[in-house]
Amino acid sequence: MGKEINEFTETLLTRELLTDAQMKSIKQYDALGIFSLHNELRFLLYLGVLLFTSGIGTLVYKNIDSIGHVAVLCLLLLLIGIGFYFSFKKAKGFSKDEVLFDNPVYDYIVLLCTILSCVFIGYLQYQYQVFGYGLSSLVCSLVGFFCAYYFDNKSALSIGITGLATFIGISITPKALLENEIYNNPSLIYYGIALGGFLLLWAEYSERISLKKHFHLLFLTFALHLIGICSIAALFETYWYIFVFLLAATLYYFYKISYVIGSIFLFVFTVLYGYIGFNIILFKLIDFIDFSDFWQLLTILTPVYFIGSIFGFIRLIKHFNNEKS
Repeated sequence: MGKEINEFTETLLTRELLTDAQMKSIKQYDALGIFSLHNELRFLLYLGVLLFTSGIGTLVYKNIDSIGHVAVLCLLLLLIGIGFYFSFKKAKGFSKDEVLFDNPVYDYIVLLCTILSCVFIGYLQYQYQVFGYGLSSLVCSLVGFFCAYYFDNKSALSIGITGLATFIGISITPKALLENEIYNNPSLIYYGIALGGFLLLWAEYSERISLKKHFHLLFLTFALHLIGICSIAALFETYWYIFVFLLAATLYYFYKISYVIGSIFLFVFTVLYGYIGFNIILFKLIDFIDFSDFWQLLTILTPVYFIGSIFGFIRLIKHFNNEKS
């Protein structure tokens, strides 16, 4: 039995909320060493979906000349149809509250069908240009949102939001960040901030009308990353000082909301984006003011500043955990 659980059960026994017989039963059960494989099985199912869709993609790519485009589309459509048939059959219907399948396997069938639908739409657009320019991403996004709200699937919701970002031209991937796609295209900065603001407003509106309230954190996560990354990118633009206030207001909001909902994830990234933004502004001020006579002092203080920043970051995380516990 873990130390914390042992102390907790001992406290319950001391307060006479547990009997000696119940305490003995708890210790006997713990001695069996039984543990749940629930998370491990869900991870394997998720991994299986990714491997299957990757395998389908690889098979199509390597054998497209011999298989044929129509055959590939028919195969994808057949798989999607079978998956959605069982998903709709086992689904409990749309509800504003959280609704789960009786068997969690169907959550992964919905995810599989959503991914395959996006592959089908993308392939159809690439080969036959069925949709207008960029509309294929919007259609994929709509499919993701439908599956998310009807089947109560957070993974499908992530696909829907990602498709919406792709539709307006934003691709927030490690490759995109390394190649400075956002920083080299100022219009994407404004689009990203607008999309982040829209997701934030939708999250708050959904919370008020009690529409899938458990999606709230996911919307906030995407909104934080979009507004945070795009606002930091805007600090390198001509009118950078305007975005200082936007970044500060956004980070203050997420700082407060992370305490309200108890999300360490939101808190960490809020502090991280704030730290990056603060350093950019600090270096701009140093560059603006002539510190040529103090460069040696700044060189000495820089390591101290970064070490102090790490120490302060750790203290903030500990303080957050202590407050929530």
